[in-house]
Amino acid sequence: MTQNTDLPDIIPIFPLPGALLLPRARLPLHLFEPRYLAMFDDALKTQDRLIGMIQPNKVPGRAGPGLHTIGCAGRISQFSETEDGRYMITLAGTSRFRLIEEVEGFTPYRRARVSWTGFERDNGPEEGDTTFNREKFMGTLAKYFEAEDLQTDWDSLKEADDELLINSLSMLLGFEPEDKQALLEAPSLSTRRETLLTLIEFAMRGGDGEGMLQ
Repeated sequence: MTQNTDLPDIIPIFPLPGALLLPRARLPLHLFEPRYLAMFDDALKTQDRLIGMIQPNKVPGRAGPGLHTIGCAGRISQFSETEDGRYMITLAGTSRFRLIEEVEGFTPYRRARVSWTGFERDNGPEEGDTTFNREKFMGTLAKYFEAEDLQTDWDSLKEADDELLINSLSMLLGFEPEDKQALLEAPSLSTRRETLLTLIEFAMRGGDGEGMLQ
């Protein structure tokens, strides 16, 4: 198992609103902008093949978009190139990180010095949720999907382990970027499940809950 202390201090970062990556989960990405194609090429040349996903955060007084403090790094696990030079890649969630500072340099993409301290559990085994009332949660989820006219493979959801179920829904449902950030920063799987349920119930009461679970 890779320890947090083995991870690099400086990583490329990809600010992408609404894109959520969680430890031990997988995030497909479509890269086509020249700066992110360069980021991908450079990441492939490193031992860790890491890209840090992070949410933009509007900060007054900055010329460019600010960034949230916490993001999640993913290792490039799969990729394919299209005929016109774009890349379809998959990141495997490795660990969350805390942004310390951006690093100036000559790359067209952004890089940051990060700390992995406090997220050691992200590199460990799959997390459980001992207080999870799965039957009640699935009932609420079914009402939400019906209200939002969403479609999914219910058999796969019912068979999924707790972590896979909660993290997949957190990543794929169409919540606002700030809500996604709250799901990312949840200190445990049970906290993330509680946050997710709160967001679902809010959406059912008239909040924004658009999205499509494939």
